[in-house]
Amino acid sequence: MRRLNRKKTLNLMKELDAFPKVPESYVETSTSGGTVSLIAFTTIAFLTIMEFTVYQDTWMKYEYEVDKDFTSKLRINIDITVAMRCQYVGADVLDLAETMVASADGLIYEPVVFDLSPQQKEWQRMLQLIQSRLQEEHSLQDVIFKSAFKSASTALPPREDNSLQSPDACRIHGHLYVNKVAGNFHITVGKAIPHPRGHAHLAALVSHESYNFSHRIDHLSFGELIPGIINPLDGTEKIASDHNQMFQYFITVVPTKLHTYKISAETHQFSVTERERVINHAAGSHGVSGIFMKYDISSLMVTVTEEHMPFWQFLVRLCGIIGGIFSTTGVLHGFGRYIAEVIFCRFRLGSYRSTSVPLPDGHTSNHLPLITDNSTH
Repeated sequence: MRRLNRKKTLNLMKELDAFPKVPESYVETSTSGGTVSLIAFTTIAFLTIMEFTVYQDTWMKYEYEVDKDFTSKLRINIDITVAMRCQYVGADVLDLAETMVASADGLIYEPVVFDLSPQQKEWQRMLQLIQSRLQEEHSLQDVIFKSAFKSASTALPPREDNSLQSPDACRIHGHLYVNKVAGNFHITVGKAIPHPRGHAHLAALVSHESYNFSHRIDHLSFGELIPGIINPLDGTEKIASDHNQMFQYFITVVPTKLHTYKISAETHQFSVTERERVINHAAGSHGVSGIFMKYDISSLMVTVTEEHMPFWQFLVRLCGIIGGIFSTTGVLHGFGRYIAEVIFCRFRLGSYRSTSVPLPDGHTSNHLPLITDNSTH
């Protein structure tokens, strides 16, 4: 009984076979079929390699939502060199929410030489080249996000020539925390002093001829400091053409959550618009000489997530490639053979076409004689 049941099961499985086997004696091979098969296998191999390359690659997905975090502090990372001595300049932040000077105790004033060394000039040139490419090809920003924390540092390298020149500039670097509201970070003449109506700078003791707000922004970012990320103002250098010159940067800060396979951080991106003008009260150009960075916080938050193709999707696409190529080449090969057979059949019929034979009564016969005998009876 068990053997009978087993045979019935095997017979049932054979009947359900969707891939019947054809004996090799019934299979006809041809040169054209072999050529088409070779082309199909080559195409399958090429597309499989390309599909595997796509499977290994990742892309960045951008999502937008309203930023509901308004209680936390915003960190500002600064590294700016001004072509004036440190005792002549002061940096502070005016918080529009509190209308008072935010604490700038986290900033360090370091006397330096404004002119860069050859190695530092090469670093600045490369950074400016990257900035120009980022403005032309925005997709490069995704590459920078992916390479964060594993790429080379974007900080200005130290001087290697040990210059004996006396310091003629002031490097203001460090970080400070402000409220997440619009504000104004500025560097101008004299140290800042608070008073009930806002703040002021002690500029009366500084000679007007010593004003020089030529500056270089080696780094400016908002939020968590992430090595490898290049910000829009990094590497910017401005040379003042007049003692009374104002440089303005209007910045829009966008909170950003970055999630990649390497890091997960909360930082901020920003866009900037630049403007500079000479202060001339007689000509109606009023203001204060200095460097002013007015920033505003966007109400939208961007979440940037690195995504990867699932393995099941890769298998489905791979099966589609293999099956599609086999089916397509089979159809094309069959159609080609059909066209070739039609053409060859017409050619053969034309070669056997009958010739006209004259009859004794004056008519012509289009039939060939069945028997031809050249002998006379």
